[in-house]
Formats: sequence, structure tokens, C-alpha cells
Amino acid sequence: MTSVSIRTVHDTAGFTAVADYFSEVWQTPRSAPPLLPETLNSLAHAGGAVHAAYDGERVVGGCVAVFGPPAARETYSLLAAAERGLGPRLKEAQRAWAVGLGARTMRWTFDPLVGRNARFNFVKLGAEGTGYLVDFYGPMADGVNDGDESDRLEVTWDLTAARRPSTGTSADGTADRTAETAAAREAAPVTHPAPDGGPLARRDPGDRYVWCRVPEDIVALRATDAERALGWRRAVREVFTKAFAEGFTATDMSRDGWYTLTRREATPRDEDTPTEEGTP
Repeated sequence: MTSVSIRTVHDTAGFTAVADYFSEVWQTPRSAPPLLPETLNSLAHAGGAVHAAYDGERVVGGCVAVFGPPAARETYSLLAAAERGLGPRLKEAQRAWAVGLGARTMRWTFDPLVGRNARFNFVKLGAEGTGYLVDFYGPMADGVNDGDESDRLEVTWDLTAARRPSTGTSADGTADRTAETAAAREAAPVTHPAPDGGPLARRDPGDRYVWCRVPEDIVALRATDAERALGWRRAVREVFTKAFAEGFTATDMSRDGWYTLTRREATPRDEDTPTEEGTP
């Protein structure tokens, strides 16, 4: 890709091209994309935004967001996908659009078993996982999610904050504190075994952190061993639902597939934020 441009889509041909791209990513027939061209058109007409990334005339990424009630100052990203390396630019285009209209936060969901997406959301963007949704969509008939239950992790991204270093990075955000983070995790007691026989979850004796591991490639595992993949789904669900009920949020993902869940403490920022402008 030599010169990629990102712009909002406003015409029928553009909506069709984005819908076709989503079909390729989610491995659905072009007649049944995750979002139809007509739906994309309607969302844009209603005040949302469909962004597309182009390499020449070829679509290489896309994302869709809608605006919440004005009092919420929040946007919701419905769908996003991009070729390798374009995710940050596409998300920045969404952020600029949303902030320009007065938004302070953006929410979306993703499959918590897909570790690379978690790392992008938490490490690259500085978002947090603020809710766990069990079987959110019900059964899904596409080439990526077939045979699994559709649990999703809800992400909240503060659009106005400076990017914070994750727990796995140094203070200047330039290097992983891999050894330090891994040492703390490995010293913590195992609380749950994983379907592959290794540790699934560990808990900090000080009760500040929970760590939870996900498989290396859940999409490939679904294709080769659907029963094992479902076992991972239900095991991770158990850890996350318990941790979220106790006041934890997901804040980081290591390169080797471990989530960090951090107990949320009251902060001056929380106390100063009016409830109607905060996130649920």
C-alpha cells in the first residue's frame, strides 16, 4: 500500500464497496454482509459516519459509528475492520469526527477471545473494557464466528484524554515492561485451569489485579476443534463475569495473550464527571 487515504462515504457505490469489504472480512456472501449498503446509507443519512480507507480505488478498511443523544456526548462504533497497520489511522478518523461533534467517549464491542483486537484496543488506543455481554448476538452465521457463542467485551474509549501507558508499557509508552508484568502475574496464584491444561486465570494476592489468558488463535481453533473453542469461551466468561461483578475493568493485553483486569477505584475524575455525560 503506497498512499492510503481515509474519508467518509456518501454515495451508493461507496456504501456497496464498504459492505463488500465487510463481507470479505467476516466471510459472508456478498448478498448478506454484516451491514447492508442500504443500512450504511441510512446510518450516514441519520447523522452517523461511514469511514473507508482506500489504497487507490480499493477499499482496505472501513468503520461505522453513530451518535448517541446529545446529552450523552457519546458515539457507538458498530463495525470496523482494516488491513494490517491501518487500524490506528481508521480509529483516529472516527475520533476526529466524533470530537468535532462534541463527543467525549466512544463505545464498541469485540470478541474477548481475539487477543490481537484486545491489544489494539487497550495498548494502541488506551481504551478500557467496561462491560461483559454474554452471547450478545445469539447464534451467528458467518465464517468467523460459526459454532461459538457470541460473548462480547464492551470497550469505552475516552476521546479527550491523553493516551495513558498500559500496565505493560514503560512510563513513556515506548517499551514493554514484559519481564516485570510477567513476573507479577506468574507469582500470583492460579484460580482457574484452561481447556488446554495450562493456567487460565491468576489473581493478585492484594486483590488489585486479575489476569486471564485467551487462546493464541480462536478463529483457527473454531475451525479445527469447535468443542475446545466453546470450552475456552465458557471458561473465560466465568472469569470475566465474576471479575466485572466485583468492580474490575479490563485494562491491558500482553503479547502472549494475558488480559490484565484492574480493580476500579474512585478517582477525582470520576467524582467530577456528571453522570449524564459519563459512561454506563
